Amino acid sequence: MSKPTKSHGRISIGASLRPRKLMSDTPDLAGVWKAKILTLFPEAFPGVLGESLTGKALQQGLWQLETVDLRPFGIGKHKNVDDTPAGGGAGMVLRADVLGEAIEHAMQGTRGNWPLIYLSPRGRRMDQQMMQNFARCDGMTLLCGRFEGVDERVLEHYGIQEVSLGDFVMTGGELAAQALIDATVRLIPGVLGNQASTEEESFSSGLLEHPQYTRPAEWKGRAIPEVLMSGHHGKIAQWRQDMSEKITQERRPDLWAAHQARKSDT
Repeated sequence: MSKPTKSHGRISIGASLRPRKLMSDTPDLAGVWKAKILTLFPEAFPGVLGESLTGKALQQGLWQLETVDLRPFGIGKHKNVDDTPAGGGAGMVLRADVLGEAIEHAMQGTRGNWPLIYLSPRGRRMDQQMMQNFARCDGMTLLCGRFEGVDERVLEHYGIQEVSLGDFVMTGGELAAQALIDATVRLIPGVLGNQASTEEESFSSGLLEHPQYTRPAEWKGRAIPEVLMSGHHGKIAQWRQDMSEKITQERRPDLWAAHQARKSDT
């Protein structure tokens, strides 16, 4: 008898009207965090998410990824997904009827805490707290825009949360979606293997991370700080805390001000 796979017993099977060409090749694992991506470029995924620790975790069934191609939901013979902006202007806008059908298709079967997110430069900027909240969800559906954006009525009707990678404009939401998924998936238990690493890194405590060193002990005339070689765990912890505070104060005065405000409230 063949040995069962690691995901044996977790496959969730249900009736679906979804065309076979829109379905992902991987089975749906019950109770596993999942990202659904609405995109005109499904071939862009998993991309870098299929590499290293996130890729290994994907293969192990610690998280799931499904892409939904927007093109088959297009209108007419040529499957048009966009049209000119109402009121005139440059570029094209993704149509409300196309996106509405695609979103409702993607959200079928989703349960629990499952946010619907649009990657947009006018959304709230991503931060570590946001990723921690997303990691506690049951999954998420991400809408990747193109052209001049999406019909505003879609965002209003479905109560879509807008999230931004930063204060700049990209040609589409696919790279931002991969960044968001990567930052979220690594917080899922078991993905990194060492939970302590996520607790000590940048932003987890509201501060930037302290400097890191490894072998050789001296390189190009630069030595590792003596305290790190002392074996005195208390002094090492204090040095790391001091350095985190110093770097944050110098490089991110906004984070430092928020950190000081939190300290004064306690």
